[in-house]
Amino acid sequence: MIDSSKHQGLRKRLVDDLITKGIDSAVVIKALLKVPRHVFIDSDFESHAYLDKAFPIESNQTISQPYTVAFQTSLLNLVESDKVLEIGTGSGYQTAILMEICKTVYTIERQHKLYRKTKKLFSKLNYHSKNIIYGDGYKGLEEKQPFDKILVTAGAEEIPKKLLIQLKVGGIMVIPVGKNIQEMIVVKRISKLKFEQENHGNFKFVPLLKDLN
Repeated sequence: MIDSSKHQGLRKRLVDDLITKGIDSAVVIKALLKVPRHVFIDSDFESHAYLDKAFPIESNQTISQPYTVAFQTSLLNLVESDKVLEIGTGSGYQTAILMEICKTVYTIERQHKLYRKTKKLFSKLNYHSKNIIYGDGYKGLEEKQPFDKILVTAGAEEIPKKLLIQLKVGGIMVIPVGKNIQEMIVVKRISKLKFEQENHGNFKFVPLLKDLN
């Protein structure tokens, strides 16, 4: 994959812009500087890859706006040892950011075409393609639970109970909740039965689909 000095310069400019918008996590900034967003985007949009904008990808999905990726990732308060579950692999850009920060990241994609494409791309980029799973994100990944952090990258009408159960005590889940406009919710598991929620503003995501056959 080609990552030229021009790409790196545009990436630096994008990250500088995100810093002015309030992104201040050192680990997130480092990952954003390293991951080549242009390889995750359709060739028609490649020249715009380092603008702070979302773009359409296959299967009626989108690659999220870089600010949204950076904001969600920052809310997770990631450390290298965290075991992370991502719901909604999509293009794989957000997944790559997570993998640059944490050693153990699992991600689930329910659109088979996107799953195959991203798995192939990750093999080329030397990311852990075996950790990309085809399945129903609403169900989480029971065989690998519990998770320190869970990130949902699509809008859920409600917080899936199965994801709450798979969150470790002391863990954090970041999930956009709502039908048309979503509230960015941070869920913290305080104990086996107690959870706390914080609202971090309104965003707009593609819907989180369920009941995968």
